[in-house]
Amino acid sequence: MEPRSLPEAGHASGDVADVPEAFRAALDSLAAVRARPEIELEHIPAPQRLAPFAHAIGANVADPDDDDEDIASARFIVLFDPEGHEAWHGTMRCVGYLSAATDEQLVDDTMFSEVAWSWLTDALDESGAGRHTVGGTVTRTASTRFGELAGPEHSVDVEMRASWTAEDTDLGRHLQAWLEVLGNAAGLPPPGVRLLGPSDRVGSDTL
Repeated sequence: MEPRSLPEAGHASGDVADVPEAFRAALDSLAAVRARPEIELEHIPAPQRLAPFAHAIGANVADPDDDDEDIASARFIVLFDPEGHEAWHGTMRCVGYLSAATDEQLVDDTMFSEVAWSWLTDALDESGAGRHTVGGTVTRTASTRFGELAGPEHSVDVEMRASWTAEDTDLGRHLQAWLEVLGNAAGLPPPGVRLLGPSDRVGSDTL
């Protein structure tokens, strides 16, 4: 399967003619991002009141056993204020949110939150995404269904919320890093690595 790119979309909030050059450059960088085949990207409505200009991208990882169900989803939002924002210490803020079903045993792993947060910091480092003023949370929740509710009896989810100030307009690096975090949360193998299926194992036994 080929990597997926974002569908065409117009610019974010604000009149197109009035969109600052820096924000245009950031959107062009995002448009060039190609996600791994398991991740589907889409443009979603951006928040209108957090900054003069905003843009949002949704990402989903489908359940390999049921295309109608997602095992993980994420949002990547870009906020831009040409005048700068005191809390951001800059003009361009990246905001990420993701939710994924995960291994039930991880809920009791006291180190899991630290490991999950390191997915983000490591991915940003490896992508060369310049940033500062980074913050966020990692939350693990366990649910048990009763009665007539459909779905597995027990389920565990991890949620991550993060935001950081980008130091340049090359936001494609930042989005790629967030998609790597999404892949980790969804339990996807490293890019280029294919897990053996039943047919592969049968074939190997006959060699």
